[in-house]
Amino acid sequence: MFSFFKKKPAEPVTPATSTTATSPAPDVSSSPESEIISATPAPETTSEKTSWFARLKKGLAKTSSNLTTLFVGARIDDDLYDELESALLMSDAGVEATMHLLDQLKRKVKEEKLTEADQVKTALKALLLELLLPLQKSLELGRHQPLVMMISGVNGAGKTTTIGKLAKHMQVHQQSVVLAAGDTFRAAAREQLMVWGERNNITVIAQESGDPAAVAFDAVASAKARGTNVVMVDTAGRLPTQLHLMEELKKIKRVIGKSMDDAPHEVLLVIDGNTGQNALAQVKAFDDALQLTGLIITKLDGTAKGGVLAAIAKTRPIPVYFIGVGEQIEDLQAFNAQEFVDALFD
Repeated sequence: MFSFFKKKPAEPVTPATSTTATSPAPDVSSSPESEIISATPAPETTSEKTSWFARLKKGLAKTSSNLTTLFVGARIDDDLYDELESALLMSDAGVEATMHLLDQLKRKVKEEKLTEADQVKTALKALLLELLLPLQKSLELGRHQPLVMMISGVNGAGKTTTIGKLAKHMQVHQQSVVLAAGDTFRAAAREQLMVWGERNNITVIAQESGDPAAVAFDAVASAKARGTNVVMVDTAGRLPTQLHLMEELKKIKRVIGKSMDDAPHEVLLVIDGNTGQNALAQVKAFDDALQLTGLIITKLDGTAKGGVLAAIAKTRPIPVYFIGVGEQIEDLQAFNAQEFVDALFD
C-alpha cells in the first residue's frame, strides 16, 4: 500500500543541526504550487476500505453499544429521551451537543410522526451526521512550496508517532518531507522522530537542548533550499495550564512566520480520543493560543468517549483531518463523517 524511497547519503546541513536519511528532492517544475492534491490516505482497494471500517467499528464499539442498545424494544417516550441524554453525556458528547441533538430529535419525531424505535435511531443518526459533516475536510497539499505544518499536543497524545505516520502518507502522495524535532529537551522524542526518518528515508533536523524555534527555522530554510514539499514541525508536549510553555509555542509560530511568509500554513493539534471532555478543553486552549487549522484524534480504538467529536463540532468546529484507531500506519485515516456515524450506529 505504501511506497518507499531508496536511501542516499545525507546532505550537509548547517552547524548544530543533524539529519537522518534524506528523501530525494522533488522536481519542482513538475509539481507547481497551483497543483493541489488532497492528502487523504484513503484505502486503495475495496478490501482495504472494508478492513479500515471494521477497525473503526471495533474501536468505537464501547461508544456504540451505550447508544444503540437503548433502542432495542424501546418505546418512544420520556424515558427513552432520558436514557439517550445519559448515554450521550457518558460518551462525552457534552451538554451543548447533547441538548442540540435531543431537541432536534424530538422535533423530528413529532413532525415526521415517528413511532418505531428503529425510526428514531435512524433519525438520531442523521442528526449526528449533520452535526459532524462540517468537521470533515481534506488536508490539501501543493498550496505552498514548502507547506509548513506545526503540530502540537499534550504529553501522551501520540503526537510524535502521528507525525511519523503522516510523513509516510505524504510520501505516498509523492511529497518529499523534512521533519523538525522541536521537542529539544526530551531525548526520547528526538530519537523517536529520527527512527521514523531512518525508516522512511526522511530528513530530520534536530538539536540537543537547543531552541525549538531555531530548529523550526532551520527546517524551513532547509526545505526551501532543497525544494522539499512539506515541513512538519514537532513540538514538546505541554498542558494548556503551563502558560510559559504555551508562550513558547506562540514564539515557535512567530519564528516560523519569519522564515517564510504566511507560515505555518497548518497548525494542528493531536488529541487522545480517550480524554473525552478534557480534549475539548485542550482544543479551546490551543486554538486560543495558536489559531488551529485542524485536529488529529488518536487512540479511538476501545474508547467509550467517541462522542467528543460531537462536542467539538458544536462548540469549536475545527476540521478533523485524521483519526487513528491503532498503532499501524494504516490505522490513521482521513476523517469521514459518514463512516464515523455508520460505525457508531450500524
